[in-house]
Amino acid sequence: MTPCFNWFEVAYYWMGLKMYDLVAARHILHLSRYYSVQESIELFPTLARKGKDKSLRGTVVYYDGQMNDSRLNVGLACSAALAGAAVLNHAEVISFLKDEGSERIIGAKIRDNLSGQEFETYAEVVVNAAGPFCDSVRKMANKDAQPMICPSSGVHVVLPDYYSPEGMGLIVPKTKDGRVVFMLPWLGRTVAGTTDSNTSITALPEPHEDEIQFILDAICDYLNVKVRRTDVLSAWSGIRPLAMDPTAKNTESISRDHVVCEDFPGLVTITGGKWTTYRRIIFSMAEDAVNAAIKSGKLSPRNECITGNLRLVGGDGWESSSFTVLAQQYVRMKKTHGGKVVPGVMDTASAKHLSHAYGTLAERVATIAQNETLGKRLAHGYPYLEAEVAYCARNEYCESAIDFIARRSRLAFLDTDAAGRALPRIIEILAKEHNWDRSRQKQEMQKAREFLETFKSSKNAQFHDGKHK
Repeated sequence: MTPCFNWFEVAYYWMGLKMYDLVAARHILHLSRYYSVQESIELFPTLARKGKDKSLRGTVVYYDGQMNDSRLNVGLACSAALAGAAVLNHAEVISFLKDEGSERIIGAKIRDNLSGQEFETYAEVVVNAAGPFCDSVRKMANKDAQPMICPSSGVHVVLPDYYSPEGMGLIVPKTKDGRVVFMLPWLGRTVAGTTDSNTSITALPEPHEDEIQFILDAICDYLNVKVRRTDVLSAWSGIRPLAMDPTAKNTESISRDHVVCEDFPGLVTITGGKWTTYRRIIFSMAEDAVNAAIKSGKLSPRNECITGNLRLVGGDGWESSSFTVLAQQYVRMKKTHGGKVVPGVMDTASAKHLSHAYGTLAERVATIAQNETLGKRLAHGYPYLEAEVAYCARNEYCESAIDFIARRSRLAFLDTDAAGRALPRIIEILAKEHNWDRSRQKQEMQKAREFLETFKSSKNAQFHDGKHK
């Protein structure tokens, strides 16, 4: 939903989105349309009728999709493993192997960061898809390689669900400094963002307080409720690897599209682009990278690219109504604080969450919840179950507490405090699955606390064994 405060904006945005409808053609979700002031308020109750010296004239609404990037990433890894790939988690390239005669890259030296062991692996072609770290990888091949990305910081904040109605978001196409800000319903909460500013590359980027306040101030101008800093459940920063021509002398070559190149024999680099479109049928990032690898290695594929029709693990047979089967056929057996085992209902929220997160594999998670008394929720107000920790440890390469709260679920991103309270139980379950001793459990708690402290929630809480201080 885009609020319009004069009739020129109504006409301008309406015509622009109608062009969008035409370009999208059969891929469109719903036709965009104009809503009157009264209709807009009914759809978005917290929308302000008046701005600074201006009155709302209506809104223009268009429709878009949404993804859960952590679940998509895990689904990709598991799908690749089923297709025959060797998936290495917590592994790091520390150097490349080169052919002595041609200097072509023929493999890499890898470090297993869990065990500390190092080993060598060989390949016809190496694909560098390291996101913001792609230049670091390129410099392993050629220390004089010119940068091909311009890192940009994007900050998001998470607010309670009452700031945005389910199924309807708010986008401000142009703030006072020209940036775009949005506020969208996301996994049962409201996510708002985003900033776009130059940044340095780090493994754990942290949001600056002025960036958080900029987002809150920007959306506050369009709401009839005060947006309070104390309402922020979590705030985090990500790094966008904006692609650029390494030979360019100015920033005009910076692009949000992806770039594929082979600037060192045997090393294909892909960077730029974005998650939401990397598997699209036309100009697919995945297909472009593989085509470049085929060309580099003079390979002979057995078939054409199947990306456009390939469903990820858990996708075959899934329907939007699949959650009803979970709600009808499973209970969530759980232990009370006194150790007594009691049955609980598989409520609609938990059933929907499992169905959307795991697809047709959700029944496996529900079976663990039912048969192994792991049916309690990990955090009050969130649908994540204890059974998910065990399932992810057994089937999804979950090797640490951080893996679960950030990379298998989105609990850390949704609510930093809730993630901190869930840590002791998460570590307890993982310790049982991976046979961790007391020392390892203590180490996991310390690492997870340090990780959560990079998320600037409203209270800036520090975590001590699952308790706030």
